[in-house]
Amino acid sequence: MATAIALSIDMLSFTLTLLLVTLGLVVIFGMMNVINMAHGEFFLIGAYAVVAVTRAGGSFWLGLVLAPCLLALIGFAVEWLVIRHIYRRFIDTILATWGLSLALKQGVILLFGPGSQSMLNPIPGTVEVLGVSYPAYRLFIMGMGLALALGTYWLFFRTALGLQARGVIANRAMAASLGINTRRMDWATFATGAALAGFAGAVMSPIMSVDPQMGMGFLVPSFLAVLVGGVNSLVGAALGSGVIGGTTTMLSARLDQADAQIVVFLLAIMVIRFFPQGLTGDRR
Repeated sequence: MATAIALSIDMLSFTLTLLLVTLGLVVIFGMMNVINMAHGEFFLIGAYAVVAVTRAGGSFWLGLVLAPCLLALIGFAVEWLVIRHIYRRFIDTILATWGLSLALKQGVILLFGPGSQSMLNPIPGTVEVLGVSYPAYRLFIMGMGLALALGTYWLFFRTALGLQARGVIANRAMAASLGINTRRMDWATFATGAALAGFAGAVMSPIMSVDPQMGMGFLVPSFLAVLVGGVNSLVGAALGSGVIGGTTTMLSARLDQADAQIVVFLLAIMVIRFFPQGLTGDRR
């Protein structure tokens, strides 16, 4: 019984952790139709921002606040310098953001070196959950994932700003004719997606090896979560994270890591085959 409870908590933990990364991707990829191959590097820079703050004598919590602010600025700069010139050109967005990811990764290596960095756990100790001892900081990450998902949903579906953003996504010409500043919506949405990725990297830094390759480990699962759940849906992002995260954790307890990944990929292929618009879209 204790093993089943621990596995269930692990599944929920990885699902909410993956959701943290997926939220930023679904905003940029799902809502702006921009295939952002640099999303993993936004995650990476968020983690290194915390490293830089702590090296300078600041606390982890200060780094956690500053990381999404830094990534919002970077996201604005990237949208203004690169992305705005290649909207609706999918192949060009892949190539441009892939090149950007290489540049950002090399910049991190030049600043911090190719080796890994480590962060102290800001919330050490364990908490009893249904009779199972579980790391307190992982529970904090789970809470942050849930709170951020609800906050993002509220922003895009319960505020005037979110309504304007969705209007621009649905019909740019009509939104502009109604007086909405479409350019402002573009950079604000992209900056929000980058900030979400930065926060995810920052909050994950104490439980991961902070190195120049850490972003890739979450980039592919987060893309799969978006495709499985539904490209244009925040609810789909949560559903897709549950399918990919839960399945990965469950299979990893029984199979080798490589075998588990193969099965997860096959599952994602089958879902996309029968639900091209994701589980929240129409079946074809």
